Amino acid sequence: MLNNIRIKQTTEEIVLNVNVQTDNTEIFEELQEKLPKLKEFYKNSNVPIRVAGKLFTETERKKIAQMIVEEIDVQVKFDEPSDLLGLHAIKKTFEAETEISETKYVYNSIRSGTKEEYVGSLVICGDVNSGAEVVAGGNIIILGTLRGVAHAGANGNNKAIIAANTIETTQIRISNLVKEVVEKEERCPIFGIKNDNIGLLKN
Repeated sequence: MLNNIRIKQTTEEIVLNVNVQTDNTEIFEELQEKLPKLKEFYKNSNVPIRVAGKLFTETERKKIAQMIVEEIDVQVKFDEPSDLLGLHAIKKTFEAETEISETKYVYNSIRSGTKEEYVGSLVICGDVNSGAEVVAGGNIIILGTLRGVAHAGANGNNKAIIAANTIETTQIRISNLVKEVVEKEERCPIFGIKNDNIGLLKN
């Protein structure tokens, strides 16, 4: 049985918390399995469903919403990047010059289940392990391997970059854009935004 979608109930909504590193095929498969069971709950409720955890493209959102609505007649909401960041205090100008941003150095690896945040740029002197997350208003530089989730330019800065010694299959985010890294990237890849998409600037 797949267990990449955790269902949590509050008084105001049902939250489907999706593992950020789950392949979309598995997500759709698990939804097909769990939605009929969730439908039983809606015999006595009409609270909205919120999809949280993983960021999705507009096309993916439409497909997920369609799957839910076809099974359960309910309002479906999705978390936005700002909901996931925890960086609501950032007031600096978008499009800031990341070459001169304030930088925080972290002298250890980031363990699974932990989150490192900073309003400027982050330099991780180690690995970002699977299940960990790093979030920065500026750039993210990882001297080791990125296996977890990295979100640079979290305040909307499209000039931010993500670089690492190696990037394994994971999800990276720059500003409000999301990219699934489906193959291991070696030789110090650098990702940035070009032509309104996240792409390799150097490899």
